[in-house]
Amino acid sequence: MPVIRIVHRTPAPTGEAWSRLTDWERHGAQVPLTRTIIETEPPTHAGTIFTARTGVGRITFDDRMEVVVWRPPAADSPGLVRLEKRGRSVTGWAEIEIRPLPAGGSEVHWREELRLRGLPRALDPAVAAAGRLLFGRAIARLLAG
Repeated sequence: MPVIRIVHRTPAPTGEAWSRLTDWERHGAQVPLTRTIIETEPPTHAGTIFTARTGVGRITFDDRMEVVVWRPPAADSPGLVRLEKRGRSVTGWAEIEIRPLPAGGSEVHWREELRLRGLPRALDPAVAAAGRLLFGRAIARLLAG
């Protein structure tokens, strides 16, 4: 499984960074040809299910995810959300951890393991590189507001 790790610093406080990075509908707007479909009632919690649908016309694939850990940041403690990927095409997991920085702002740790069914393991390094680029840009855009 390709492993993707990204660390991103932001001047945003942990609560604000958390709100921006866990606004699932906004994620779709940051990834080309993708929209997010929320399948459970708000607010987000453990058990929330949503799908990132990517494609054009009838050629699409779904990345269906379930929130299995939902621990928002509190005071000076980090926040952590863990998603399990439960789709037919995309499996694995993702974690977003947001840590407060001593001088202010936050540090985001994005960790993800994903498997694209039908794709040979020999392509894992290319998938990981593309994921780092794509998710790194999405994180920066989500945090920018």
